[in-house]
Amino acid sequence: MIIAYRKKKKESQRRFWARFGVTQSRGSRFESGAEIPAPVSILLGLYFTKTVSDADLGRAERVLYSRDAAALFNPGQ
Repeated sequence: MIIAYRKKKKESQRRFWARFGVTQSRGSRFESGAEIPAPVSILLGLYFTKTVSDADLGRAERVLYSRDAAALFNPGQ
């Protein structure tokens, strides 16, 4: 299902899997049948049900890599 969806969108493995924080090589292993870890599986489920969009994932990534991200993980410090 993932391969068909990715190919339908005409996306490379690198581009597709990057939105979930996964490298191309690891994504390739997932597409070949390797077990997908629960956090990635949850994100994929939310993405495929259109609960989470590309824009949502992009915003989350920007927050995680921002200078203020430390405040999210260490409130009160």
